[in-house]
Amino acid sequence: MTDDATSSAEQLRAAWDDMMASLEDARNAIDTPALMPPPATDRNLAEGYRYLMGFMHYAVERAFHEDPAHPHFRNALSIINRSTIDNADAIYFYAAIDGQQAYRLTGTVADHRHWRGAAPAEGIPKAPNYMIFEVTEGVMTGDSGSLIENMPGVRTRTGRLDSSELIVGDDGHFEILLAPERPEDHTGNFISTYAVNSRPNPMDEGASEERYATVVSGRQLFGDWEFEEAVHLEITPVTDVIAPPATYTPESAAAELRRCGELVRNQMHYWNAFWTILLGTYGVREGSLPGIAFPRNAFNVVNAASGATGGGMSTNLASGGVFELTEDEAFIIEMEVRVPPRYMGFQLANLWGESLEYGSRLGSLNGQQLLQDSDGKYRMVVAHQDPGVPNWLDTSGHAEGFLTARWTYTDTPDEADWPVISGYKLPFADVLSRLP
Repeated sequence: MTDDATSSAEQLRAAWDDMMASLEDARNAIDTPALMPPPATDRNLAEGYRYLMGFMHYAVERAFHEDPAHPHFRNALSIINRSTIDNADAIYFYAAIDGQQAYRLTGTVADHRHWRGAAPAEGIPKAPNYMIFEVTEGVMTGDSGSLIENMPGVRTRTGRLDSSELIVGDDGHFEILLAPERPEDHTGNFISTYAVNSRPNPMDEGASEERYATVVSGRQLFGDWEFEEAVHLEITPVTDVIAPPATYTPESAAAELRRCGELVRNQMHYWNAFWTILLGTYGVREGSLPGIAFPRNAFNVVNAASGATGGGMSTNLASGGVFELTEDEAFIIEMEVRVPPRYMGFQLANLWGESLEYGSRLGSLNGQQLLQDSDGKYRMVVAHQDPGVPNWLDTSGHAEGFLTARWTYTDTPDEADWPVISGYKLPFADVLSRLP
């Protein structure tokens, strides 16, 4: 081995060791009380390791395959890496970009008349219930490992576009230009990658007020799982020549190894702190958000998505809580939706924030799956066993877990017209007598 190769081997071994140390710090978040994990039950511990490996999958893609000069869309969350109370009805997508450059984003959708306010087509392939693109500058949620990233000034949304405004050709094809400024002769879909944010960034004192986007992300939301089809998205830099990736070097590999471990560690530490401190999952404490902290067997106030509440899709209203049920108890949810949203869904998750099984069990329900009562309200029953009524949500055997309702509005209605949601615990044997 040459002297250069020996030096490279040592450099890479050191980076590998650093990555493994970060992964050990991530593992500690599963069972170290000071790092605020869920209660150490057999199931929580076992699911904690699966949860960690989901972040490992996510980190490998981001650390080793994230290049703004050669962007590709990837799934931010999926059945492989469930977290953050992920929505069973959503495809979460993202791509790293350099907001000082221009990009062309393209896709083709099936029948999309429902995007224009018409009744959805029946029995034929069609576009997702709803789709949104959001362009943002700043760390992706959890990357820093610190709750400070939720403070104003850390992230800046430079623009967004959703399916209600997306211009689509007769053949279903659409194209979106992402750039700092719209060209004078451009009349199609456009999202700015540039914004001015006068708030100082508490995580970067030297940050300029001029912010250029670092990521384009979004959701495809589904209601009719049988006929709504996912949209394949492509993103390409707008340039005459796309240079090939730079030659891979030991320095590149070492940096990516370290970043991989850091992403896993930071995500694990961040979300434990988020659930425990900000959302008061195990009891309100210093730092819990008034009115937004998750109550037990009840719901917090309906709130709009924001950095303080972990971000999320900017067109969402949401409400949540924690169910805590024995085998002979149930939790009845009552929901009144005053202004019909573009999407509505309700999801259960374990205390790591992993969505409960939705492929073979009923861990979630959306607006097209829910049955509405004659008084106009929606009622759901969270229970360990089937109560024999519509709208059952299966705990999958979890004694505790997250409850989350989401309503999506392109134009947020007046607060007086926001959905109203409440719930109460009762003996399982009393469920039938309490429902219409």
